[in-house]
This record gives sequence, C-alpha cells and structure tokens, in this order.
Amino acid sequence: MENAPTRPSTSVEDYVKVIYDLQERGTGPVTISGMAERLSVSNSSVSGMLRKLSELGLVEHRRYGAVTLTEPGTKAALSVLRRHRLLETYLVAELDYSWDEVHDEAEILEHVVSDKFVDRIATHLGDPVVDPHGDPIPTREGHIIQHESVLLSEADKGVHGVIVRVNDTDPDLLRYLAEIEIGIGMSVEVVERRPFAGSMQINVRPDEDSPERSQSLGLVAAEALWISTDGNG
Repeated sequence: MENAPTRPSTSVEDYVKVIYDLQERGTGPVTISGMAERLSVSNSSVSGMLRKLSELGLVEHRRYGAVTLTEPGTKAALSVLRRHRLLETYLVAELDYSWDEVHDEAEILEHVVSDKFVDRIATHLGDPVVDPHGDPIPTREGHIIQHESVLLSEADKGVHGVIVRVNDTDPDLLRYLAEIEIGIGMSVEVVERRPFAGSMQINVRPDEDSPERSQSLGLVAAEALWISTDGNG
C-alpha cells in the first residue's frame, strides 16, 4: 500500500499521536502515568515504549521528567493526526456517523489508508480545517492552525464564549453532551461556578435565532469543552 513501507509501526504511531494530543490540549506536562491512562496500558509498558521511541529519535524523556516530541516525532504525529481527523470528518459528513462513534473507527482506519486516499478525502470535503470535535486538521505539509481557547471549566463567572472544541476520547461523554444539546459553535456564558459541588451554571444559545437557556453542567463535562472568548473560534 502506498506510503506503508516508510511509516512507523502502528504502536509507534499510536504513541506519538497521544503524546502530541496531550501536549496540544495544554492540560499539563505529558507524563508516563498520563499516557498509561490514555492508552489503557501499564506504566511499565509506556516506559518500555518510550525507550524505543527515544532510540528512534522521536521523543525526549528523562527519568521522572516530562515527555516531549522531537521534530521527527512531531512530524510523525501530525501525519497520523491528519489521517485520523479527516477520517472522522468523512465518517460524519458522508456516512452519517454520530460524533461519539467516529473516534474508534478512525483509530483503526488511520493505520491502513494511504496518504493518497486521505488527500482525496480532504479534497472531496473542501479541505476542512477542523474535525467534528473542533480538533484542528494538519495540512498536507504538516502545518496546523491553532486558535486561542480556554477550558470552560477554568472560565470565570461572567465570561462569554463560543464552544470550539470538545475532547473526543470518551464516547459516553459525547453522547451526554448530545443529549443535553451542547455542541460546537454554541454561545455560552458562565453564570455561576460551584467548585465544591462539582458543577457550574451556564447559559447556552445554539445560534442567533434561538433563545438562551440555562444549563447546569458537571465539571467533568466542562473540563472536556474549550471555548473561544473572542467568538472567532
């Protein structure tokens, strides 16, 4: 298959993608325990794989320190992320998948489709810049457009913003957000923070033609949502 001989192994691609994704979301240093939780493997498995990635020149990691990608590691991560996020977009746009179904499908397909196939998908879809969860899609050249955003859970009372991104790793959470009708592009205002109750009160407006409604949101859900406070997404 085109490009397959020069690609890293599936496990290598999975690891560099997760490292990049954790770095990109800016939730703190990338650690062995954080990677183990995300990949559902043991800490010792992550440590062993990091040694291999280091030997391949894809990561930098000192014992008990944070994990960072090298330039080749970042390039490899962006390549697989492009495939993953374009596949998710195609599944939603063309095959009527819901946003909670596409992550697991893309996890499988991203390792077997050719770059030519993915480029055809991008052209067919009009070269989208974000996937259904608001994650930026790298270009063919490995460039990525980032927009300023903050976690809804960290926004202060009175902050207005637009939901621009949602964490796609938990299908149950995505289904919950769909049930309470919260999604990408909606305007939100933080009305009240209740940290000791594990929740916050927000006002939500789906679009300019819809009325504003009040919504109580648990902090677990709020920690999965990013908002742009300038409204530009």
